[in-house]
Amino acid sequence: MSNETLDLPKIYDEAQDFMPLLGTDYIELYVSNSKQAAHFYKTAFGFQDLAYAGLETGITDRESYVLQQDKIRLVLTSPLRSGTDIGLHIDKHGDGVKVVALWVPDATKAYDEAIKRGAKHYMEPTSEEDSDGKIIKSGIYTYGETVHIFIERSAYNGVFLPGYKKYDSAYKPTSTGLKYVDHMVGNVELGEMMTWCNFYKDVLGFAQIVSFDDKDISTDYTALMSKVMSNGNGRIKFPINEPADGKKKSQIEEYLDFYEGPGVQHIAVATDDIIKTVRELTARGIEFLRVPDVYYEMVLDRVGEIDEDIAPLRELGILVDRDDEGYLLQIFTKPIEPRPTLFFEIIQRKGATSFGKGNFKALFEAIEREQELRGTL
Repeated sequence: MSNETLDLPKIYDEAQDFMPLLGTDYIELYVSNSKQAAHFYKTAFGFQDLAYAGLETGITDRESYVLQQDKIRLVLTSPLRSGTDIGLHIDKHGDGVKVVALWVPDATKAYDEAIKRGAKHYMEPTSEEDSDGKIIKSGIYTYGETVHIFIERSAYNGVFLPGYKKYDSAYKPTSTGLKYVDHMVGNVELGEMMTWCNFYKDVLGFAQIVSFDDKDISTDYTALMSKVMSNGNGRIKFPINEPADGKKKSQIEEYLDFYEGPGVQHIAVATDDIIKTVRELTARGIEFLRVPDVYYEMVLDRVGEIDEDIAPLRELGILVDRDDEGYLLQIFTKPIEPRPTLFFEIIQRKGATSFGKGNFKALFEAIEREQELRGTL
C-alpha cells in the first residue's frame, strides 16, 4: 500500500534502503469497540469497508474491521475476552495506534537486517496462507509498545490478509478525499528523541531530513523538540518529538501522561483539495484546532502568493507555510479519543517537502488554549 513519492532534496540520499521499505501497508489501532470505531471512521472520515476478522472467520480472541480510503488502510481491533494483551494495552493507553505496518519485498530479510542492527524482537518471520495465496510477516518494537510489522504480500491476491474475509455493509458514506499517509509522529520521553532517531537511522536505514529545537517550537509557556526521519524514497516519514523545558506542561508531556508512555501522537493524511476535504470533515462532525483570525492578516506577507483564496482558508482555519520547494496547507483535528492523545493532520502539499515550521507558534498557542480548557496546561 504505497505512499506517494515526492521530488526529494539531496538529504534523502543519506538514507540506506537496505530492506527496502516500499510504503505504509496499514495502521492498526487497538480500540475498545471496533464495530463502533469502524462506524465513526466511515461516517466522519469517509473510509470504506474492506475486510473483517472475528468469530465468523474462526478467530475467538479479537475482532478486527479493516477500512480503506485510497491508499490508506486502517485496522480497528478489539478484544473479545478479558485479560488479553489487546485489552491490557487499551486499559493502559486508551484507544491508540499499536501497529505501523511497513510493506516490504522480503519480510524475512527485513527482520534479519533489523535484528542484526539492534532491533528488539516482536514477531519472527511467519508465513500465513489461504486459498488466495500466502503472506510473510515479521515484526520489531519501536518506541513504547508500538511495533512495526513487515508485510511481504507479493504472493497474495486476497482482500487483505489470510484470516480476513471481504466485508461489505450497506452503509457506504462517500470519501472525503484522503489519499495516503504523509507522515506519522511519535512522542517520546525527555532525553529519548535522539535514541529513537538513531534507532531509525541504524536499524531501518532512515536519514534525518529536518530538525526543530525549542527555539523553533515554543511559546511563552511550553516547548518541544522534534527531528524528522525518512526512508530513502520519502514514502515513510516519522517525526519524533520530545518535551523541552517550559513554564508549563507541554502538549508532549500531556500526551505522555495520558497515554502513559511513548506512542503515536498523530497521523498526517494527504489530500489534493484541502478546502473541499476540510469542509466535508467539518460537516461530518470533525472538530479542528483554530488559530486567531489575526494569523490570516499576515500569512500572505510571510508565504507569498498562493493559488487558493484566503477567505475559505480563514473560514476553515487552514494554515499555510512555504519552503524552498513550494508551499503546503495543513490543519489539525482536536483529539479524537477521550484521552487527549491521538489526533489527525490533514495536509496538502503544493511542492513543499517540509512540515509547517512557520505555523508552529500559532498552532501551539491554539493547543495550549485547549490544554487550559482541560486543566492540563
